[in-house]
Amino acid sequence: MKQVAKYISRKTLLYKTGVEYGDYTINHVQGCSHGCQYPCYAFLLAKRFGKVGTYEEWLEPQVVHNALSLLGNEIPKLKSKIQSVHLCFTTDPFMFGYSEISKLSVDIIRLLNEAGIKCTALTKGILPAELAELSKENEYGITLISLNEDYRREYEPYSATYQQRISSLYYLHKKGYKTWVSIEPYPTPNIIDQNFSEILNSVAFADKIIFGRLNYNPKVTQYKNYKDFYNTLSEQVIDFCQSRNKEYHIKNGTMTDKGNRIIAAI
Repeated sequence: MKQVAKYISRKTLLYKTGVEYGDYTINHVQGCSHGCQYPCYAFLLAKRFGKVGTYEEWLEPQVVHNALSLLGNEIPKLKSKIQSVHLCFTTDPFMFGYSEISKLSVDIIRLLNEAGIKCTALTKGILPAELAELSKENEYGITLISLNEDYRREYEPYSATYQQRISSLYYLHKKGYKTWVSIEPYPTPNIIDQNFSEILNSVAFADKIIFGRLNYNPKVTQYKNYKDFYNTLSEQVIDFCQSRNKEYHIKNGTMTDKGNRIIAAI
């Protein structure tokens, strides 16, 4: 297991997110050891605002040491406004190889649940089995953009394997939790040519699928028919979910010339 090298403190923790499908969120870690090379929007943003200077610095997660005490103060003030809290939008709550971060995330979810607040969590790591001891209202998800391990090693180099993610999600599904899969940021065929149906079928047990295109990568627009490509896959997600009575969400900007298709049913 890896050790956290640095701790930071903050004055606030819970905040209203601007993400299209989010409510409140919490980011109790700065940086992410998964080192995604899509590129990672969270890293680009942190670098832009001077929170980190280099990619290597981003790979060294800094934990908010006063996270639980901050939550203890903020929950009574914000409880009436919160529908749910998401872990996390700018880091990973179950960072692969960091048991300390995973334990803190579980403790945070437990504290929020004890106040009657539902939580959602998304990871490229392994969802801990301990999550099955928490509120049945919680929802858990994984990011899954491929089943090709060579691609993962290149673009998500320090994350959990795809099969590890799927297995941990399936475990919570069997325990009766609502589960979801974020197929985002999905690459175009000039980056990797893959069987999209195979990816969908590998997580057919999940209750919801979110699909989104790859942004901030020039290779996408170099692919001649990238708009048609993302439209076709978006339609495939919608048809896959509707035929199985699953929820879905197509991220803004992924589907163009939508016509009368509904891009969200959540």
